[in-house]
Amino acid sequence: MAREDIEKLLIAGGEDKHVRAKYNLPGTKEEFIALAAEDGYIFNEEELSAIIKESGDIFEKNGNPPQRSIWWT
Repeated sequence: MAREDIEKLLIAGGEDKHVRAKYNLPGTKEEFIALAAEDGYIFNEEELSAIIKESGDIFEKNGNPPQRSIWWT
């Protein structure tokens, strides 16, 4: 179930610039996960880290304005 929630969120962020902008704001994984939980996406840090690593993405923000490179299209 957690994997599905993470994948749904990463796809939603890839498809919708407003979702992406909202989830680019949190500074830490803990804040990101808490925000996701408010929106009904339930997962923990280990699960998120595993999927990000598996897909070859990076959670840390880059660029100006700072953005994450985790979003799936």
